[in-house]
Amino acid sequence: MPPNSSTNFFLKFLYRIRRGIFGTANWVKRQLDKRINEEQREYLHTIIFKNDTPVGRKFDTFLTWVIVLSVVITIFETVQSFQTRYFWFFFIAEWAFTIFFTLEYIIRLYAAKNALRYATSFFGMVDILAIIPTYLSVFFIGAQNLLIVRALRLLRIFRIFKMGHFVSEGQVIVSALKASRTKIYVFVSFVVLMAMIIGTLLYIVEGGVNENLDNIPKGIYWAIVTLTTVGYGDVIPVTNFGKFLASVVMVMGYGVIAVPTGIVTAEISGRVLNMRRNLHKTCATCAQEEHHIDATFCHRCGNKL
Repeated sequence: MPPNSSTNFFLKFLYRIRRGIFGTANWVKRQLDKRINEEQREYLHTIIFKNDTPVGRKFDTFLTWVIVLSVVITIFETVQSFQTRYFWFFFIAEWAFTIFFTLEYIIRLYAAKNALRYATSFFGMVDILAIIPTYLSVFFIGAQNLLIVRALRLLRIFRIFKMGHFVSEGQVIVSALKASRTKIYVFVSFVVLMAMIIGTLLYIVEGGVNENLDNIPKGIYWAIVTLTTVGYGDVIPVTNFGKFLASVVMVMGYGVIAVPTGIVTAEISGRVLNMRRNLHKTCATCAQEEHHIDATFCHRCGNKL
């Protein structure tokens, strides 16, 4: 067999898979186009992608409960006693959820304005990761592959990220973290520097006395654990100066928690207030402000907003 024959075979195999996927997708689209007109497709888009509408909110609420239920069942399936006793329940439930999420994914692709853009987006990848493991597990048959199957099935936990489709408020937190990243970076750098200094200082004090502090990395580990107020207790200072230093670091630990919390909270507060200002309507007739975003008429003059 020529050296590059295996490569050519692999490329041909990938090409056939790609061709099969696109061929199947086009066939499904043609079948749906026969049964769904443009107006109905637009309505599907409203239900699935616009969570600020009544039908969109109802769909999102229903989908939330389905996702939570599927994740809970996945978690309990890892308990050996449950898995042995209720094997068929877990098996049927998993395939039912997989078929449901597969249909939902197909409908999302069909209702999206740009199917390829959605499929390659973050949530599109999450959607496919939520259903692929169950289908992949069919091809891994045999006792030697059971561990691989279990690892694949654990990927179903990605379903929890599907809730990000309709948690729009999460964008406030994400944007606040992005805006605060420079301050947080400076603060984390300061904490790392302090941990190195404190860890080195503790090693100088207790290096020859405390067997749990016989090198600087252990001192730095102790400083990080103490600064973050975790306190595992596996490394404890034994000298008086070491205990005094530990007391100072413990007090500093509260500042370690408070500073980044205050930075992010300030950003979130500012963005929420700005959002509230942006989400209120102004009457074009009397210029009355602070109307709710869902308001239809002005509460001062009665004219339509």
